[in-house]
This record gives sequence, C-alpha cells and structure tokens, in this order.
Amino acid sequence: MASDISDIIDADERFRGLLDRLSSKSIDDYYNPYQMFEWPDSLPERMWWMSPELTTTHGTEFATTLSEDQLFALSRFESINFYSLNVHGIRELLIEVVARIHTTGFETPSEFFHHFIGEENEHMWFFAEFCLRYGEKIYRAPGAGVTIPPASSSKVESLLVFARILIFEELVDHYNSLMARDERLHETIRAINRIHHQDESRHIAFGRELVEHLYGDLKKTATEEELVEVSAYLRRYLTYSFESLYNPQVYRDAGIENPLELRRALLDAPTRPATEQQVFRKTLKYLERTGILR
Repeated sequence: MASDISDIIDADERFRGLLDRLSSKSIDDYYNPYQMFEWPDSLPERMWWMSPELTTTHGTEFATTLSEDQLFALSRFESINFYSLNVHGIRELLIEVVARIHTTGFETPSEFFHHFIGEENEHMWFFAEFCLRYGEKIYRAPGAGVTIPPASSSKVESLLVFARILIFEELVDHYNSLMARDERLHETIRAINRIHHQDESRHIAFGRELVEHLYGDLKKTATEEELVEVSAYLRRYLTYSFESLYNPQVYRDAGIENPLELRRALLDAPTRPATEQQVFRKTLKYLERTGILR
C-alpha cells in the first residue's frame, strides 16, 4: 500500500487523538480472561441460552410449531453456533491485522493494533471455551461464501479487509449488547456478552474511522467501476454474514426434522428482510453515509 494513507492519518489530529484514547482505554480496562469468568460445570437446559427474539425462528410461523423444550434446545445450539462464528471470524481478522501491523501505510494505527490483537485473541479463547464446555464442540466455519476477489490494488484489498472486519464486529455486537442485558439468560452467558461488547465498542469506533480513511484514500485513484464493485461486494458480504446464523446443523442438533428445508424456508420467510435490516441498521447507515455502499 502506498504510504499516503499513513500521511492522511498522521494529518488527522482527531483520528490520532481517538487512537490515543482507545489505547489508553484498553490499558485501563484490561482484565485477565483466564481468571475473570466463572465456569459452572453445566448450564440448565430448560432455559434460554440466547434471547428468544434473536433466534432464527423468532417471528416466523415455524416458532409456533415448536414445543417449549424445542425452543430452549434451539436457543442452546444457536448460542453455540453464534460463539463458533465468533471463533472463526476472530481467527480471520487476526490473520489480516497481523499481516499489516508495522507495515508501510499502517504505521500510525499499529500501536492500537497491538491492543486489538491481544483483546481479540482473548475473545476467541473465551468463546471457544464456552462452546467446548457447554456444547462439546465448535461448529465448523461456514462455506467459502463471499471470498475477497482479486483486488485491482492494495488499496482496494485493505479497504475490503477492514470493511469485512467492521461488518463482522457490528453484527456480533448487536447480539452481544442485547444478550448482556437479558436477565432471562444465565449470568455466565450475560458476562461473556457483556465483556465482549465492552471491548468491541472500542474496536468498532476504531474500525469506522479507519475504513472511512481507507475509502477516502481509495477514491483519489479508483475508477467508478472499482467503487461500484466494492459496494456490490460488501452488500453480498452483509447478506452472507447474516445467513451464517442460519445453520442447518443447529436445527438437526435441536431435534428439528428436515433441517436443510427449514433453513431455506427461514431465509425465504417474509420476516427475514426486516430482521436483517434491523441487525445491520447502524452498519448500513454508516456505510451509506460514507458513500461506500451505493
């Protein structure tokens, strides 16, 4: 990447001030995850493990056909799937950020990258710990999905990488923030969502600023066709990210018949577009305001 993006960041006193504040906040809020959480031997099965309003059948006709035990089981396995998605998503973003720390163009944010990498590694640990303790597995990562296409430039590649990271973080934070406050959930579940939301609020603030700078730098040299392709790609990635919540293995484990058919029916349900829009409400507003989404 050309060094001009670093020059742009250096010249932006507001962004440099934000980086300093976020780094200081990371230091002040530091905790040891290996000592912080209480892990009971088991969690009650006849209770919500995910807020029922966040489960994939909520608001659909299919939810009315399930017994209370099935709904509890569905929330249990959907929670394991959600935390599994966190494990896989964090692994991906760590690979990308580590590849850029202390490289040309990313000199200024590299100090915060160190905090980001450390915190995300710890998030991956406690999400994996939850899955293995209470689900005895981590669900496999979704299929290849929307892979990053061969980029016409390093600027396009970096923008897509950090925009994907931001979309992923905003998706999971929507769920974290709601479950952290839901008193129907076990305190262990609330705690891991609460601490993740606390850290992700910093990461999202950083990610929004960085993505906007990367896009502003790209616009100086990109063709209209490249900008349209970036927008189209990110719209596909938004949909792919949301659809990863609909895992047929979850429905199978919850004892629901015809899990593949159920997944397709839920994705085609009339309530689905509004649900996706609500989950990404803040994300879409940001991406459209910046012009990244056309």
